[in-house]
Amino acid sequence: MASSSKAGAALTALREDLTGDVFAPGDWGYDEARAVFNAMIDRRPAVIAQCVDEDDVVRAVRFARDLDLKVAVRGGGHSVAGMAVNDAGLVVDLRHMRAVTVDPAAEAVRIAGGATMSDLDRATQPHGLATTGGRASTTGVGGFVLGGGTGWLDRSCGLAVDNLLGVELVTADGERVHANADENPDLFWALHGGGGNFGVATALTLELHELPEFCIALVLYLPDSGPEVVRTYRDVITAGPDEAGGAVLFLTGPPEDFVPPHLVGTLVCAVLLTYAGAEGGLRKLAEPLLALPHEAEIVGAMPYADVQCMIDVPPGMRNHWSAEYLTGVPDDFVDVFCARARSMPVPTGTQHALFPQGGAIAAGPHTYPVPFRDAPWVVHPFGVWEDAADDDRCVRWVRDVRADARPWSTGDVYLNFIGDEGAERVVAGVGAANTRRLGELKRIYDPDNVFRFNHNIKPL
Repeated sequence: MASSSKAGAALTALREDLTGDVFAPGDWGYDEARAVFNAMIDRRPAVIAQCVDEDDVVRAVRFARDLDLKVAVRGGGHSVAGMAVNDAGLVVDLRHMRAVTVDPAAEAVRIAGGATMSDLDRATQPHGLATTGGRASTTGVGGFVLGGGTGWLDRSCGLAVDNLLGVELVTADGERVHANADENPDLFWALHGGGGNFGVATALTLELHELPEFCIALVLYLPDSGPEVVRTYRDVITAGPDEAGGAVLFLTGPPEDFVPPHLVGTLVCAVLLTYAGAEGGLRKLAEPLLALPHEAEIVGAMPYADVQCMIDVPPGMRNHWSAEYLTGVPDDFVDVFCARARSMPVPTGTQHALFPQGGAIAAGPHTYPVPFRDAPWVVHPFGVWEDAADDDRCVRWVRDVRADARPWSTGDVYLNFIGDEGAERVVAGVGAANTRRLGELKRIYDPDNVFRFNHNIKPL
């Protein structure tokens, strides 16, 4: 660690050299700058560098290296483990780097490292184009894509990393590197699931797909109907086209206009059936679900970017999530899944979700470090609550969901769906066969493990 006089001089120089703002403890705005999506995270970085361009990122990383500071990278700040912020280190804050440039002719888009899903989706939608994005509009594109990337379009468009065309990166030594299929291909491979281990992604280029129409069926049921609803949704998806997706989930009925008053604040079973196509195709798909006794329904066309906002969780809530990828969803699993909903913390923002995979996910490249792609289903306990007094019961419920699912688990996991669950889960997220190769590349690009505030791959 540098002496206090050297650190003070370096901080003064950084404030002068950086185009963006620099925050240190005691500065006005520091507490706001260090706050992240998950209110359970309360960390105090030594310095927060709010970069406005790649030059700023280079300056910030070199500042950290000169002072031997570890580096956290903040894009959307949506990591449930709070990986966007650290204690006593540097935060490279990309939130001012949000430009999105669409090339309709090439069906590609360049996204700056701090852009969110909303930035991406609102930019591509006027062109009738889209690509697989996260299920919340506030999620940062960079961390989402580099971690693998699943969302409402993944069954038709593939995982986000399957659409990755190139990455602009600042490495641990403050150098600019481009990675694509032809330039630094080994690094490009590592960025398909290896997360933020290899540098600061200042921009990404993604392939786009034609999406002139998008439709949903949102249907609410009484929780006692859960087993029949889940089985019916399973069968609809299994027999349906790759354009069909969505989720079946239990949640607390929100105070929205489409929710009948008797369901507000109580446990509800819901189906969100998404369809990347025209409304007629959706209505045919949804017939078995609409034939079941239900309390409310919304069926029809809706802009994809609006659907992306439907289950947004406001910042400042307490969060704990996890996931288990499944070999299948047989009837005995359905019964266990629905029974666990009865102990779900209600009323909170918690969601007990079951997502389908298959389609373009399973058909995608199997060479990347995203081993979860072959699982046909994933259960995703998504704990969200407001009162710290509920921490124990909410965290325990998420763990109980995982324990319930283990008899059907493939053992693989999507790392963006989980917090810090230990080194074994990181291996499960990138694949045991890929771990060594990732570690060897980590040694090349970040031998000192400067970028360790992530699902960390240690240098080999």
